[in-house]
Amino acid sequence: MKTENQWFSEYSESHKNETNKIVHYICVPTIFFSFVGLLMSIPTSNLSDLFPKTQLSPLYINWAVIASILILVLFYLRLSVKTFLIMSIAFGISIVLNYILSNYLNLLYFSIAIFFISWIGQFYGHKAEGKKPSFLKDLQFLLIGPIWIAYSIFKK
Repeated sequence: MKTENQWFSEYSESHKNETNKIVHYICVPTIFFSFVGLLMSIPTSNLSDLFPKTQLSPLYINWAVIASILILVLFYLRLSVKTFLIMSIAFGISIVLNYILSNYLNLLYFSIAIFFISWIGQFYGHKAEGKKPSFLKDLQFLLIGPIWIAYSIFKK
């Protein structure tokens, strides 16, 4: 497996244009957030069978929680503990905010709209950059984008 620095270095190759960077600072977090919303929109009836006779809140038992645990342990923890902690916070905030939003609007439709609009922005940014998105080379770059943005922001 590549090191965190190798991932960041390779990801940075197609993210040097200032317009593309700005677009990514907006669109990567919104894609991440909407992806969590999409996962939370998957019915949890099958999950209820795993926890019989238990009244668990949909905030704690949903597909976004399960997916985030798997992604955190299988990918981010292997990069570094710091990355694992940062992304744990990002997943946690996204899950809670999506849960709150689900009480006021149709989370599925909202997440689809945000996801679609954000990807249009991403492709616009890469058009300005003049380079293809990194994930076309390796899908794991979809997981690198959010942490690359977080580290970029914390450096500033």
